[in-house]
Amino acid sequence: MAEWDLRKLRILRTLRERGTVTATAEALHMTPSAVSQQLTNLSRQLGVPLLEAHGRRVRLTDAARLVLRHAEGVFEQLERAEAELTAYAQGEAGEVRVGAFSTAVPALVVPAVRALRRSHPGVGVRVREAEAAEAYELLAAGEVDLALSLAAEAPSAADPRFTRIPLLADPLDIALPPDHPLAGAPGVALTDLAAEPWIFGGSGPWSDITRRACEAAGFSPHQGHSASGWTAILAMVEAGMGVALVPRMAAGRRDGVVLRELSADRPVRHVVAAVRRGAEAGAAVARVLGALRAAAKDATGDSAGDSMGDSAG
Repeated sequence: MAEWDLRKLRILRTLRERGTVTATAEALHMTPSAVSQQLTNLSRQLGVPLLEAHGRRVRLTDAARLVLRHAEGVFEQLERAEAELTAYAQGEAGEVRVGAFSTAVPALVVPAVRALRRSHPGVGVRVREAEAAEAYELLAAGEVDLALSLAAEAPSAADPRFTRIPLLADPLDIALPPDHPLAGAPGVALTDLAAEPWIFGGSGPWSDITRRACEAAGFSPHQGHSASGWTAILAMVEAGMGVALVPRMAAGRRDGVVLRELSADRPVRHVVAAVRRGAEAGAAVARVLGALRAAAKDATGDSAGDSMGDSAG
């Protein structure tokens, strides 16, 4: 098979465009003798004559024109590849794989994806729902590029494998049935609800968050019912079976539930992103992180978010 040398093919194409060896040499910042030598070598590699004498000048042979006709397709493809590589390097293209806990998907990831489609359509995001432990296993194994989790479940900031990026402090609101005596009160504090039956999971992060928030307010919550999904939790609150803490970015609007901002003892849950250490410098990853930060800023702007996850994540 003939040996195709792109550099020499570019010299041949320039000769076709410029007409003389001297003009070709000037355009490519070479000497005329170097141009001639390179084209002689290319002719030898391809096994066909590429130049023929035409008076005191040279001109391309039919074989040379055939070679260039096929080479143009190669040059075109290389131009496209270079453009895509430039876009990739500038964060205008590329795919970022995101592992995120359930409530972060509709509240943060989906808005970020929508924003990126408008601002940087070449940047793709592939989403994988995963709780914290699994998300960090996937991140460490290189199966996702970015993980979203609660700070309480994330690896230590001292873990040398990852860089943690704070995204938001998500306020926890109190969910009350509409006929609750405090549903229309001027202000509600956790201590006002110390004697109420509370609804939260029997174990896991949301159980820990609820218990810690109440204990920080000075009481231990009585667990009236156990549930791990927001649909079940809010349905029981609506039925008057108890009260619950609900993260603002995860809560859904529900006619039968009153969501009140706590006037004192305002607990929050911290949401963080993590990447493999050093990967935050990647242009496409930086674009996605920027879109997530913007989505996080918007997510806490409403007293109750627009989306509700199925699990208390």
